[in-house]
This record gives sequence, structure tokens and C-alpha cells, in this order.
Amino acid sequence: MSDDRPFLGVMLMLAFCVLAPLGDSIAKLLGGVVALSVLVFVRFGVQAAILLPLVMLGRQGFRLPPGILIWTLARTVLHILGIGLMFSALRYLPLADALAIAFVMPFIMLLLGYFAMGEHVGLHRMIACAVGFVGTLLVIQPNFVEVGYPALLPLGVAVVFALFMMVTRKIARALDPIKLQAISGVQATIMLAVVLLLLPTTFGEVTLRFDAHTWGLLAALGLIGTFAHLFMTWSLRFAPASTLAPMQYLEIPFGTAIGWLIFSDLPNGLAAVGICITVGAGLYIILRERRLAIETAKAPAAV
Repeated sequence: MSDDRPFLGVMLMLAFCVLAPLGDSIAKLLGGVVALSVLVFVRFGVQAAILLPLVMLGRQGFRLPPGILIWTLARTVLHILGIGLMFSALRYLPLADALAIAFVMPFIMLLLGYFAMGEHVGLHRMIACAVGFVGTLLVIQPNFVEVGYPALLPLGVAVVFALFMMVTRKIARALDPIKLQAISGVQATIMLAVVLLLLPTTFGEVTLRFDAHTWGLLAALGLIGTFAHLFMTWSLRFAPASTLAPMQYLEIPFGTAIGWLIFSDLPNGLAAVGICITVGAGLYIILRERRLAIETAKAPAAV
């Protein structure tokens, strides 16, 4: 495309890959201090507060196309559930391990596309899925021995976000990305406010008597989470998805570095091998998809 600016797109995706695990590290820091419901509420409340003015300045309005409302609500529920599961997992697992397990999501999306949507999935991708799952199990195993069933929480994150991506794919063409994120922020804030008002003890004691340090971290959590996803969305405006997709795996080494700097956590030998296998399988799928897309694009010209 004539308006592509690949370097800018790559820099924006790189910013996302740094900010996303940084936001997760803040959630991990706050996990023992702030109730889960408050963490997720702040995350979406700040998103709504930032993006609503952008939508109003753009004079886009908030009217939704027919039939889209139910899908935006489903997407928001999945987003809340996915973030809640990830924040829960971070209370028990090292940051790098939780990210690596959650990165089984691309394999789950392939399988969902095959079984639920009838999409073609070739033998090479099926084998890569199997190898990726093996790598994920190698990361889970030492964590499962240490913390038990909470080690499986990132798998829940992967399943939920695979469904989230499928719903997003269904409605993405009908809504501007910033408008979609703003609506999601408002919907989630309202849903979570109801939970906090009606069931204040569901996720632990809810209190507003935090010190300045905690309030600062809560504000940073909301800001970083919001801007991370904005950077990812904007990156796709300037560079092809095939260029940016492999970069998302940079979240794992950045998460490893952040986990080491803040929590002095590093994956053990078995988990480190599993992370390498998972990343390798995921990159293989992405690069193969890119090669097949190029071959398909060239095919008509050869006729």
C-alpha cells in the first residue's frame, strides 16, 4: 500500500511488546495488595476515560451497526475474563512463564478455525501446533509441581483470548479500532462497577484506602494497558500483519528481562527449553503463512 510506513509500524509494535509485559508486571506487584476486581476495573476504567474523548473529538458517535451490539458485549466479557485470568495467574507464576504458556493462543486459534469454522489447516501447521503444545507443557510442568492448578490459568487465558480474537475478527470491519476499544472500555467499566457494588467480596476485600504508591501503580496499570493496545492497533495501520506478527513473540524475552529486573525471576532449565520450543513453533507457523500468502499472490500472474 502507498501509505505503508513499515519502520513506524515496527517501532509501534516494539513499544507494545515492551509495554504489555510491563503492565503485567505492575499487575503482579499489585496482586497481593489490591483485589482482582479492582485491578480489572481500573484497567478498563482508564481505557474508557482515555478513549472516549478521542472518539468524541473524531465526531464518530457511538451508534453501532445492526447486530453488532451483542458481539461487542461478548467481546467485552471475554476481554474481562482473559485479563482477570492473566492477573490471577501472575499471583502464582513468574512473568515469563505465564506469558509463554499464554502464547499457546495462536495454536488454539488454528484448531478453533479448523473444528469450529471449517478452515483449512495443513499437515505442517498441525505438526507445529503439536510441537507448540509440547513446549507449553514443558513450561507448565515445573510450575505445576511448585504451585499446583494455578499453573493452568494461562491456558485459560489462551483459550479465552483465542475466542476474543475470533469475535474481534467478526466485527473489526464494522467498527473503527479506537471506537471499538472505547465502547469495550465503557461496557467493561459498567459491568465491573455493578460487580463491585453488588458483590464487593467476590474477589477479596475491596478497599479504597490505598497509599500514594498503590494509587500510582493503579494509574500506571490503566495507562500502560490502554496505550499498549493502541500502539498495537496503530502499528497495523503502517505495516502488514505478516511483518508484525513474528514481533509479538518479543513479549517473552522482554517479559523475561522485566521479570528478572523486578522480581529476580528466571525460567528454570526445563521451562526455558519449553519457551524456546513454543516460540519456535509459533514463528514457524507465521513464516509459513507468509510464504504461502506470497505464493498465492504470485500465482495469478503466472497464468
